[in-house]
Amino acid sequence: MAKRLEGRRIALTGPRRAQELGKLVENLGGIPLYRPAQGTVLLDDIDLRDGIVSWIQNPPEWSVFTTGMGLDALFDMAEDMGVAEAWWEILKNTSIAARGYKTVNALKRRKLTPLVRDDDGSVEGLIRGLESHPLRDTSVVVQLHGDPAPRLISWLEAQGASCREILPYRHIAPPEEALEQLLQDILGGQVDAVAFTSGPQVRFLLEYADKQGRRQALLKALHGPVVALSVGRITAQGLLEAGIQRVVWPAEERMGSMIVELAKFYSVEGNSVLPHGFGAELDTAGNEG
Repeated sequence: MAKRLEGRRIALTGPRRAQELGKLVENLGGIPLYRPAQGTVLLDDIDLRDGIVSWIQNPPEWSVFTTGMGLDALFDMAEDMGVAEAWWEILKNTSIAARGYKTVNALKRRKLTPLVRDDDGSVEGLIRGLESHPLRDTSVVVQLHGDPAPRLISWLEAQGASCREILPYRHIAPPEEALEQLLQDILGGQVDAVAFTSGPQVRFLLEYADKQGRRQALLKALHGPVVALSVGRITAQGLLEAGIQRVVWPAEERMGSMIVELAKFYSVEGNSVLPHGFGAELDTAGNEG
């Protein structure tokens, strides 16, 4: 492939696999700038342990998993507590719903098969999968994904289900100086594109811009010289809901595919117009997952 990112400066906001992504940017002729917009993921040991104990002592009829990372964290904690086998037996004998291919793969590695899965990687897709199943008077445990999922919980409760939530990890904002650097780079035209790999990165940047009174300036920059790049449809949703009309993301939610998609975008003649697959068709009614 031609070096389609030649000279382009790409801000990488994700803390995970940043160096690997940076190498790909360089291979395509671009210049990676490491600008984390998401802090350390923290586990709440006490709440997590209590949640697993409750899951085992009061097994639900449905277990809903929303991320592979969260599922892995739960199994790691269950192993540490010496109850992984008991928890696995419970999961094996309950109905499982899963959002996202990484979650499905994490289940398969443990010989667990979801009865329901999303059709597009979103919470909305998961709800569509659950719609054909009677949920009234059922008990459901929902593994969250670093942020609350009010739409999913509200929908389950509206169907008559009793919900318990468990949050294996949560996202925190990075130091304000990191967000200030990223914001200055965007507003000052020091970057050509900003790559987001999760919804919290979008949220933390927008919240910081709001706090500084520069949200409109940020949106203007992302409508103009700076391209908003997303790892996939779900993260793109947060950008579009914020009012950013031009969002580039790949059909397959992969970090490497995201960078390749940006290279394709720059290769399109007159790329100020949205080509097919660069985000024009996204329904912004769903939630970040």
